[in-house]
Amino acid sequence: MGGREKKEARLAALEQIVQENPFYTDGELARRLGVSIQTIRLDRQQIGIPEVRERTRQVAAEKLKEVRSLSSEEIVGELTHLQLGREAESRLLVTEAMLLQNSAIARGHYLFAQANSLAVAVVDASVAVTGLSRVRYRRPVRLDETVVARAQVVRVVGARNIIRIVSTVNDEVVFSGKFYVTARDKIAGT
Repeated sequence: MGGREKKEARLAALEQIVQENPFYTDGELARRLGVSIQTIRLDRQQIGIPEVRERTRQVAAEKLKEVRSLSSEEIVGELTHLQLGREAESRLLVTEAMLLQNSAIARGHYLFAQANSLAVAVVDASVAVTGLSRVRYRRPVRLDETVVARAQVVRVVGARNIIRIVSTVNDEVVFSGKFYVTARDKIAGT
């Protein structure tokens, strides 16, 4: 295969990989395709693929349109996946504003807020409220780490939804919990 055919094959592979998972960084794409990060950046520019932050924003904006129970300002983190009544995922980058004073450790209420807002967002209802939660903090989360929270609807009994949340940083569990969320529009008179 000549140089031009090889590049065209790489560009096609790059487009396919980003289509399947828009959250790959340039470094991850470079490793997958066996080229330098600079080559990936040039290739992305040539075929019009934005950087990972912009791709994440685009996916989040699209998924927010599906949420019925919360507005975009009420979701903590960026919503990256949503199947109402089944599962959801969000990402939260820990910034300096989220840290404990004089520490590089994130305040726990940010992890809880991300998980709680995801649990409410996954419920297929126009109004949903958390009635009870049982959570466990597994390890501190630090500055510049990205927390990926995944919600799974475990069971629905009437208006009550039981949702399991697992939050990870680089596939290491940092937070987990079970949220009992009531779909208020399924209760007579509300």
